[in-house]
Amino acid sequence: MRTALAATWTLLLGMALLMLGAGLQGTLVGLRASLEGFPTLLAGVMLAAYYLGYMGGSLMTPSLVSSVGHIRVFAALTSLASVMILLQGVFVAPLPWTLVRIVSGFCFAGIYVVAESWLNDRVDNEHRGLLLSLYMLVCYAGLGLGQLLLNLADPRSTVLFILVSMLISVAMVPMALTASSAPEFSVPVRVRLRDLFRRSPLGVVGVAVSGAVSGCLFSLGALYADGKGFTTLEVSLFMAAAILAGCLTQLPVGRISDRMDRRKVVIAVCLLAALGAIGAWWLADISRVGFFAMVAAYGGMSLTLYSLSLAHVNDHVPADERLGASSTLILVNGAGAFIAPIFVAAIMQAIGNDAYLPLLAVLHVLLAAYALFRMGRRAPIPEEQKTPFVGTPPGTSSSGELLGHASDGAEAAGQSAS
Repeated sequence: MRTALAATWTLLLGMALLMLGAGLQGTLVGLRASLEGFPTLLAGVMLAAYYLGYMGGSLMTPSLVSSVGHIRVFAALTSLASVMILLQGVFVAPLPWTLVRIVSGFCFAGIYVVAESWLNDRVDNEHRGLLLSLYMLVCYAGLGLGQLLLNLADPRSTVLFILVSMLISVAMVPMALTASSAPEFSVPVRVRLRDLFRRSPLGVVGVAVSGAVSGCLFSLGALYADGKGFTTLEVSLFMAAAILAGCLTQLPVGRISDRMDRRKVVIAVCLLAALGAIGAWWLADISRVGFFAMVAAYGGMSLTLYSLSLAHVNDHVPADERLGASSTLILVNGAGAFIAPIFVAAIMQAIGNDAYLPLLAVLHVLLAAYALFRMGRRAPIPEEQKTPFVGTPPGTSSSGELLGHASDGAEAAGQSAS
């Protein structure tokens, strides 16, 4: 493992810096849109446009990497992403921001493809699951702590946009200067969505819903908080509480799901997340401390759904198809993250800002009901046939390569331990 860390520490450092910038960027753009008085629906479309570009980047970047190599693609996309956030600081209007968000999503998806395939190549099967756990911690910590950078300057100024650009640009340095050679890269062959749904209906629906709720959190969270009259500090704490809690709960929830019917864990997680959202909605005007505690409870449960759903799919997919399955599910997740914020923003504009948290609760209850329905349609998979849970950061794993191989690595490690 020391050898693997020696070969990947520059990549992990680069990802930490990148995720700091990504975490700040998402909340900053949402908050600034609210401060500028963008209509809620228009702001929702603009913010969700990131995931449209993200899906495009997930589809196209593997072919780019195969053609010109990791370092060139990484350098080009980080440079372009850095320019995009500067343009947002200069041209403050819904239409240019929408176009910029599409390009930003494309760039970040491509950056994740490069970084994750590189990490995957630098470790053997025995330690791949552990390396992914470190990667997960780095990404969550970067996303969560990036929220707190919101307090370094006035969101109405260009200073924070410049800071995001600096973080993205500096993130390229440790990765570009790595002494390791670029790995071989193969474009994953995606498994057809119809085949995945036939094998694991709940897994596919769970991945879509997890994209919907995480997309609403990252796209609309700052809009909601500013609409409640929160200070900039409170907006940053609202987002950080949800994200950092999600980091802490990934592995404990995953270990529980490895030992029992995952569908029961999905139901429990959804109902607890719904309770957290309703609790936060009720306490928002009563107690800030109680509100943030409920937000942490919500994020700690909700942000485990993607990993749980992916593990449930992997339980029903042959080992040689898991990489392709992961690549397909990433697009399903991105589609949910693109569509849901637009609908939620439309409802918020129609009936009020306070509809945000109850709508998130409804999405979780619907998934819990579907999981309960599926339990009545199919017997649980035997424990010896289950694949080990692998925690996954939100919005990353854009090629599916790291996830697919990490799942195999965790399984191999579990077999060797037994």
